[in-house]
Amino acid sequence: MKHQHLGLKRDTRRRRKMDKRFKALIAGLQKKYESLLSMAPVTVDTAPSDCPVGGVYLFSERGKHLYAGRTKRKIKTRLKGHVSTAKDCPFAWHLAREKTGITKATYKKKGSRNHLLTQPAFKQAYDDAKKRIRKMAVRFVGEPDPLKQALLEIYVAVASGAKFNDFDTH
Repeated sequence: MKHQHLGLKRDTRRRRKMDKRFKALIAGLQKKYESLLSMAPVTVDTAPSDCPVGGVYLFSERGKHLYAGRTKRKIKTRLKGHVSTAKDCPFAWHLAREKTGITKATYKKKGSRNHLLTQPAFKQAYDDAKKRIRKMAVRFVGEPDPLKQALLEIYVAVASGAKFNDFDTH
């Protein structure tokens, strides 16, 4: 009985302190964020070919930060994915949904991504969104570690006030 009580006490003490491993993961977030913001912005088309492999990026327009994302691939490759012909350009979906007022995702056939792309007004908004993204300012910072990268994406989205990051599950 005495040993169980001591074990509980140790657990309680551990819960009061931030986990050392987690603390190490978040230690450099602000510095990386500052590095990202201090970068001279580029566009999808002018991003240098020597972009880091793995990192976080931030799209901005007229001084407003709109969307933070992350990738384990070369950042330039991921940026181009946001304006590709694919049906899965998440930031473009956010912009098109806002423009058309169709803000809720659905898993039913009507209202699905495939269905929305058959609707002329939505398809036009989606295509226009990709053109708009192509012109936006984008900044990035390399971060190859997947845990640090995930936390940095959240940090950048929250600290910058990126309008289109919600981290909701769908």
